[in-house]
Amino acid sequence: MNKPKLDHIGIAVRSLDAAKVYEALGLKIEHVETVETQKVKTAFLSVGDSNLELLEPTEPDSAVAKFIEKRGEGIHHICLRVDNIEEHLEALKAQGYRLINEAPVPGAHGSRVAFLHPSAGNGVLIELSEAINHPEERSEEGSAEPSR
Repeated sequence: MNKPKLDHIGIAVRSLDAAKVYEALGLKIEHVETVETQKVKTAFLSVGDSNLELLEPTEPDSAVAKFIEKRGEGIHHICLRVDNIEEHLEALKAQGYRLINEAPVPGAHGSRVAFLHPSAGNGVLIELSEAINHPEERSEEGSAEPSR
C-alpha cells in the first residue's frame, strides 16, 4: 500500500461565488462539475500539487447543506489520494476505524471515493480518492466558470 498524498481540501460554501476571494489571491477555477451522488456542485482551484474544492449544495438534504446549516461555511473535509482504495478501506476497517462508505462511490473527475467517519479522523472528515486518470490526464469536459 503506497503512502497517500493530499489531493484537496473541501470547503463548504453556500455559492461557488465564494471563489472570488481565492481568485483575488491569484488562484483560478480549473474545473466545475456537479456530482449527483453527493448532491453538490464543485469547483476545483489548483494550489501547487493539491487543490481547493469548493462544495455548493444542490439539494437542501445533502450532507454539505446540512453541514452548512449546522456549522456554517468552512472546511468540510480533507481528501487523500490513494492508489488502491479497496485495500485502504479493508485495512482501516480491519483496524476498527469507522467508515461512512465501506465501498467506493462515484466522485468528481470520475474518481472513486469513500469517506471515513469524523470519529476516525480526530473530528476531521477524511475522504479517500482513487483517480481513474492521473490529474494531468483529466478531461476538460464539463469545465466551465461558475455563473455569476
